[in-house]
Amino acid sequence: MSASLRPLWLRGVAFNPAAPSDVLIRLMDPAAGETGPAMCQGRDLPAAALDAALRHPDRTIRGALARNHHVDPQALVPLAKDPSGLVRAWLADGPRPRAPRRVRPLPDEILVALLTSEDGGEDGRVTANEIVGGLDGSGQVPLSFRHSLADREHPGLRRQATWGWGSLPPEQRAKLLDDPDPTVRRSAREHSWVLDPEEVEARLPGYEARGWGFVFGECALTPALVERCFGEDLLLFALAGNRHAPHDAVARLARHPEARFRALVATRPDLGPELVAELREDPHEEIRTRARVQSFSRTWAEHDVIGRIVGHGRDCTCPITEFAPEPPAEWFAACAASEEPVLRRVAASWPGLPAALAAPLARDEDEEVRIRLACHHPLAPPRLLLDVFVAHPVHRPHLLTLPAFPRTGTAHLVGHPDPQVRAVAAGDPALSDPPVADSDPSVRRAAAANPGLSPEVLEVLLADPGTAEGAAANPSLPVARMHALLDDCLGGTAPA
Repeated sequence: MSASLRPLWLRGVAFNPAAPSDVLIRLMDPAAGETGPAMCQGRDLPAAALDAALRHPDRTIRGALARNHHVDPQALVPLAKDPSGLVRAWLADGPRPRAPRRVRPLPDEILVALLTSEDGGEDGRVTANEIVGGLDGSGQVPLSFRHSLADREHPGLRRQATWGWGSLPPEQRAKLLDDPDPTVRRSAREHSWVLDPEEVEARLPGYEARGWGFVFGECALTPALVERCFGEDLLLFALAGNRHAPHDAVARLARHPEARFRALVATRPDLGPELVAELREDPHEEIRTRARVQSFSRTWAEHDVIGRIVGHGRDCTCPITEFAPEPPAEWFAACAASEEPVLRRVAASWPGLPAALAAPLARDEDEEVRIRLACHHPLAPPRLLLDVFVAHPVHRPHLLTLPAFPRTGTAHLVGHPDPQVRAVAAGDPALSDPPVADSDPSVRRAAAANPGLSPEVLEVLLADPGTAEGAAANPSLPVARMHALLDDCLGGTAPA
């Protein structure tokens, strides 16, 4: 019997929130098989266990830790210089599986180490450039860091700043063109073509083979290239978001016969008052709404924040990243007090909104405001998180990762028809009789992990394949019993 239960016990103990470091360190032994890497990747770790994983001789353990989104990323700094390039590549690629929605920004120390390394590690499986490429697409590099590259001490980082030439302010472009390092100056000259319309047009044939989105979405364009955009819908979508689009092209888009293109430019900060007035009278409600909030889009930073909210809907599960550059706090406060639901949704999505402004949004008449507050704001009340969890399954994976999500006060949901909801209720310590015989395995597992169960009951559940994993994960399980289970699983001795 114990042979079939051992994998269940291992997984349960590995994710037992009360398991101390000495228990978790035993699970990093090769005899634990895949449980050790799964644990290092899938849960927070106490200090001693974290240190053991960072120093572990097996790169599989260190690599699993590199993909952990539960551990404070500041603790992962040593992995940025790991001798294994694969470990560095896993850190650069980001958590696996992807966190439900929130993308953690990596601290400067990790970013600088990964971006300036000249080798791909002693195992020779990846190159330094491949690691940088993985980092670039991971979403872990905050815009604030990218904006700081031009002022960094390392010339390699200043060279990377030139790659985003079109988004740099004029003073940074001038500084890079006159950089003391010749390689930075050369890179600045090589990338400055993106703001020269004639040079952009001359280079277009080469870019068409690789994709036109960068050119038409980010570069300065000649009249001929602008006109070409109006002949192809995909190019027109790119042009609508191009900050360098000429005013006459923006005006044509604002008066385009198709509503989808008018909507794309309705919140641009460079939209003239006459066009804004016209769009506020547009026959389409969405366009009228966007035009009404255009006055809150005075800068590109404000425009970008609004663009991440407007039109996304209550089931939006876009990655949650920082607003960078971030509009001032006063702007978000004004959004919170606005009569426009779109702007209150913007305010609810900013985690820095003060408690006095966040509290009314938890009771807002607009459901999307409440959902956004639940998913984005650390002060969202637990009851709101639970309400959104029950009513909107699409947000459940994310809500379960939030520290404020209630683990008590859910017992009234134990009879809910949805097993995901019952599983949450099954863990409530207030339950006098957790549903360990529920028809759904996830509910049985959650019930067996209920901390209100006695050690005597846990012994019975540990012997049942339907509840063994949950019982081994139960925080009420004595530490001595955890060690005894590991003795059986890893050492072959019989359980006590």
